Amino acid sequence: MAPPASPPAFQPPAVRDRLLAALSTAASSAVGPTSDFDTDWPIPADLGERPAGVLAAFHDDGRLLLTKRASGLRHHPGQIALPGGKVDPGDADVVAAALREANEEVGLDPAQVEVLGVLSPHRTVTGFAMFPVLAMIRGPFTPIPEEGEVDEVFTVPFDHVADPARYRLERRQWRGDWRSYHVAAYGPHYIWGATARVLLALARRLRA
Repeated sequence: MAPPASPPAFQPPAVRDRLLAALSTAASSAVGPTSDFDTDWPIPADLGERPAGVLAAFHDDGRLLLTKRASGLRHHPGQIALPGGKVDPGDADVVAAALREANEEVGLDPAQVEVLGVLSPHRTVTGFAMFPVLAMIRGPFTPIPEEGEVDEVFTVPFDHVADPARYRLERRQWRGDWRSYHVAAYGPHYIWGATARVLLALARRLRA
C-alpha cells in the first residue's frame, strides 16, 4: 500500500496579495495615520497639510524601489526617499503626483505601474500630508536617475521592508531639543525619518 501523499509545501502569498491585504479595512483600523511627531509630542496645531504623493513601488519579487537624494539639494540632501513630491496644479490627485515624480526622478513609465491603493497620510515636520501609493512594477525596469536630483536608485528586499523588527528608534538634537525618529538601515543605506516611519506603518499593516 502506497504511503499517504505529503501535504503540499506552504507557499507564502504573493507580494501583490500581501500588499492588497495591507490596504484592507482591518489593516487600516489597526494602523492609522502617522507623523514625524508621533514618537515625542503631538502635531502642532499650526502645522500645514500640503498634499504630496510618494510611490512605494515593488517588483514582482518584492524588491522596493528607493532613491538617494542628490547631495546638492537644498532640502533633505543625501537622504533615502520614496520617489514622489508635492501635488502640483496639473496633478489630478496624490496618485498622479507620485506617478509623475517617479517618472521624472527614476524614469519609471506610469504605463508600467499597477497602482494598488493609497495608505493613510503621514504628516511631516515640513508641513506636508504625504500619501504613500502602493504599486507594482510590471516587467523589466532599468532606472534612470534624474541628474541633479537623484544620486542613486536601489532596491530593498521585501523581507526587510515587511519586518517590524528591522526598525529601531534613534535620537538626535534638532532645533535645540532631542527628537526620536525611526531607522531601518539596509547595507550602506541609512533609511530614516519619514521614509522609515511610512515603511514601518506598512510593515505593521502587513502583520495585521
